[in-house]
Amino acid sequence: MQIRDWPDNERHREKLLKQGPGVLSDAELLAIFLCSGMQGSDVVTSARRLLSSHGPLRSLLENTPKQLLKLPGIGRYTAGAISSIA
Repeated sequence: MQIRDWPDNERHREKLLKQGPGVLSDAELLAIFLCSGMQGSDVVTSARRLLSSHGPLRSLLENTPKQLLKLPGIGRYTAGAISSIA
C-alpha cells in the first residue's frame, strides 16, 4: 500500500503539519528528509530499515554529509538536509 492510500492521520507529513514534530517517530522524522522510499518500499519503511541497520536517528544526525552518502537511499540533497539540522 502506498502512503497516499493511508488514512490522513497516519501519514507522516500530515501528522507533522497538524500536530508538530513531537508526535512523529524517528522513522517518520527521517522519512520527511528522505522524501521517497527505496525500490519496493515506502519511505517510512525505508527509514525504519536505515535506523535499524545504522543506529538511532541521533547517530545519523552526527554523521557528516560524506558519511551519509554511503548509506542506501541517501543522496546529496538528503545528506545535506540531514547534516544541516544536527
